[in-house]
Amino acid sequence: MELIEDKTFDKHNFTESPLAKAEYERCVFKNCDFSNTNLEGTKFIDCEFMACNISLATLSKTGFREVKFKDCKMLGLLFYNCNPSGFTVSFDNCNLNHSSFYQTKNKNTFFTNTQLNETDFTECDLTNTVFDNCDLMNAKFESAILEKCDFTTSFNYSIDPAINRIRKAKFSLQGIPGLLDKYDIEIEN
Repeated sequence: MELIEDKTFDKHNFTESPLAKAEYERCVFKNCDFSNTNLEGTKFIDCEFMACNISLATLSKTGFREVKFKDCKMLGLLFYNCNPSGFTVSFDNCNLNHSSFYQTKNKNTFFTNTQLNETDFTECDLTNTVFDNCDLMNAKFESAILEKCDFTTSFNYSIDPAINRIRKAKFSLQGIPGLLDKYDIEIEN
């Protein structure tokens, strides 16, 4: 597999001219369109994606190691198809609505100012992950490991402590209703 290092891709439309299947190290992708593209088998190591549209891209066996996404539109991505070896990502001001991290290991991940509406975290290991000011409306947490997670500044979540491991997780007082949703009770100030 070809190795491409230290290259910046700016305003490339990969829907018209596909990204070469290669290993990309320390590359930066700015304002690029990857929507509905096939990234199967491509490896990204220590790369940054800034203001890119990656929505509905095929991620089968795609490698993401130490990859940062900032200001990206990433709707409907199936991260559980990615290569799990060394999978480490972070998201800042991204839209990850309708994506799935089903059964992935995302320990120590940072989600900052990110929309995660209807995102699936079923059976996901999110140990020590930070959800900083994230919208988790209808996000699905089932049989997830949420130990030492920080949800203190996030909102709209519904997490059932009976079916998730939440030991030493942090929540704000305003977020407590999200832990009691299943009881259909009213909590007033």
